[in-house]
Amino acid sequence: MGFLDHLEELRWHLVRSVIAIFVFAIAAYLSTSFVWDTIILGPTQPDFWTYKMLCELGNFIHSPQLCIDEIPITFQNRDMAGQFMMDITSSAVIGLILGFPYVFWEIWRFIKPGLKSNEKNASRGAVAVVSFLFLLGISFGYFIITPLSINFLANYQLSALIENIIDIKSIVGMLTMLTLACGFMFQLPVVSYFLSKAGLITPALMKRYRRHSLVVILILSAVLTPPDVMSQILIALPIIALYEVSIVISRRVEKAQAKNR
Repeated sequence: MGFLDHLEELRWHLVRSVIAIFVFAIAAYLSTSFVWDTIILGPTQPDFWTYKMLCELGNFIHSPQLCIDEIPITFQNRDMAGQFMMDITSSAVIGLILGFPYVFWEIWRFIKPGLKSNEKNASRGAVAVVSFLFLLGISFGYFIITPLSINFLANYQLSALIENIIDIKSIVGMLTMLTLACGFMFQLPVVSYFLSKAGLITPALMKRYRRHSLVVILILSAVLTPPDVMSQILIALPIIALYEVSIVISRRVEKAQAKNR
């Protein structure tokens, strides 16, 4: 295929990807009540799954302070078209999240024919692994980081005279940032695999800069989460674990390439 033929092929892969995202976004838009009452505003309610599990853990270890009975926060809309635009925005984000496995599959279909036979065999199951890690990261961000962050920020009080009345743009922005950030950061082992295949990183290099990476991870955790030490630790620990997994993956890639020489 010529260059223009490749561009035409890529265009149709992208068109199908956009259509998939659009279909999921339309489905989310038609389920506005469920999306907002259960998904988006769910972590702001005391009966959210995460808070229930914390309460059960508190009862088990005899620490009733882990039970969250109230989250002192209410929401408001200050723009005429605010609620409509937030409905569109939230539907688009949900469409992107649900459509991500299909989008990556389309991109992989475009890349795969250009790989050698041994590269195809080595990257078998890439779509499943990438999709699993992405959805795992999304779930971690939504069920762990988001509710803990909301609870911390809602209960952080400068004065009893100040009431938390939050614009809906704030909750949508926070939820989107935390979930998508976790989803993409959980791709670290996949990125490590392909960079190792390309010879850009080695396990020795990753070990040498382990301390530097730890500092970067902690900085990212501090940027993505509120100034709550527990939330920062919770988001840093799995990334550190994924970094160690990435070292193992890089080592296996290096050994496999050494055997093929």
